Amino acid sequence: MKKFSLALLLVLYAHLCQAQTYEWIFPSNESWINVNEGEELNFIIKTNANLPTRFSLENAGVTNIQLDSAGNFKWQPSFDLVDRIAKTKELTIVFHASIADGQRLRKAITFTINHVNRPPVVEELPAFYVKQASSNSYQISSDYVYDPDGDPLVFKAIPPQMPEESSLSSQGQFLWKPSRGQFNALKANPLFVEFIVQDQPEKAETKGRLKIAQTQQDLPPEILIVPGDSIFTLKEDEMLNLKLYISDPNGDDNIRSAGFLSKDLRVPESSLKENTPLQYEFTWMPGYDFVEEDEKQLVNEIIFFTLDKSNNRSQRKIRVRINDAENLVQKDALQYQKYYNNMLSAMQLINILDANQKQLNQDYKKARKGKKHRSIINATLGGVTGLSPLALEPDNSKIVSGVGGTTVLTLGTLEATEVIGRSKEAILEKIKITIEIRNKVQAAGDEFARKYALKSSRRNADFEKDIDKLRTAMNDQKLVLLEIDAFQKNQPRADTKALRRVFIDFSEE
Repeated sequence: MKKFSLALLLVLYAHLCQAQTYEWIFPSNESWINVNEGEELNFIIKTNANLPTRFSLENAGVTNIQLDSAGNFKWQPSFDLVDRIAKTKELTIVFHASIADGQRLRKAITFTINHVNRPPVVEELPAFYVKQASSNSYQISSDYVYDPDGDPLVFKAIPPQMPEESSLSSQGQFLWKPSRGQFNALKANPLFVEFIVQDQPEKAETKGRLKIAQTQQDLPPEILIVPGDSIFTLKEDEMLNLKLYISDPNGDDNIRSAGFLSKDLRVPESSLKENTPLQYEFTWMPGYDFVEEDEKQLVNEIIFFTLDKSNNRSQRKIRVRINDAENLVQKDALQYQKYYNNMLSAMQLINILDANQKQLNQDYKKARKGKKHRSIINATLGGVTGLSPLALEPDNSKIVSGVGGTTVLTLGTLEATEVIGRSKEAILEKIKITIEIRNKVQAAGDEFARKYALKSSRRNADFEKDIDKLRTAMNDQKLVLLEIDAFQKNQPRADTKALRRVFIDFSEE
């Protein structure tokens, strides 16, 4: 009876063991399968079996997952596990349990991993060494500033931190042209400029710092020529004017001297004048004798140089092409002489006409009054050719003199309407001609004096044409009718004051 009972009990126990069902025991909170990158996940997995149990994982292809045989689970998802664009990623992990009674359990758990944005990383930057009076550029390298998630970066300046006349672009390019005072201040105390790096689109920010100091290299000075051309073309009578600005990357107090060398030694050293130790001015006019007439053109090379206290040299070379030019000084003097001589001739003719009109007026008065028993005096027609006594017979007391090529013989008395062998109407006609020619010459002279009062106007091609017009007015064909002597003794002194009294627009230029 006892043997039967023991065997029955063993069968019953075996049957009960085979029918036993085991279950997994995981953390009770629902958020345990939702984890962020970089966040550590710790929990213990169990089963409801009271028998020894050994736990393990299938190879999930994910690193950093730890599960010991006792069921202790530990995992910290890396920050590169989830794509920054996708934001989340699902990962399935299969857990295994081996129970002492031979049963095995398998459970697949899907975890949701969330992307976590990290701020940019700013490492210590190399120093920014600047030069004085130069546009210095510094690009912040991605080797020292980067985003661990690969997000795009934007650089932002902090206005109170920025030195005057500096700028920081959104791409991280720092530009600055320090003044002399700013550069000298860097000698004793380097400048530290803070800035902000922001990733996109999360806007996470990190502050960085840039050290700015004077350049440690002994650099040569620099020359800036204004205008900045390398070839200049001018005429002999044109002025070449250049401004030279000198600077030294190591500081303006490092500059020693400046000068120039010319291929043609006729360029005087006095052409370069020092306004300040940092600014010079070069002024030079070749002159009309610089280029020979048969050459037409000459090219000269000029080298400007500057030295610093360490004898570092910097130079700039220019080429000057000089074209032969007409000597305007001589031409203006010649043109003025033509202007003056023609004005003088016009004035003298006007004076002659005025004197002739005065004489004609007197003759006209005499012709109107008339005189009896008047002797023939100075009756002239044409030029003076000589004097010949004429005797009238039978009365030798009647002797007259003949002047000119024509002798007028008067017997007895003259009529009251005649004088010197001419009628009153002839005198009136000559007066009319005199006034006409005089007004014509005066108008032409006034116009000529006014139009060519400036030497620049006398360079015009119309100047010679207008001289011919003035001479035409002075050589009026009716002048021969006035029987005026070609030689005048009592002309006024030919000076500019006398000319201006006749032609008010006459210029002494």
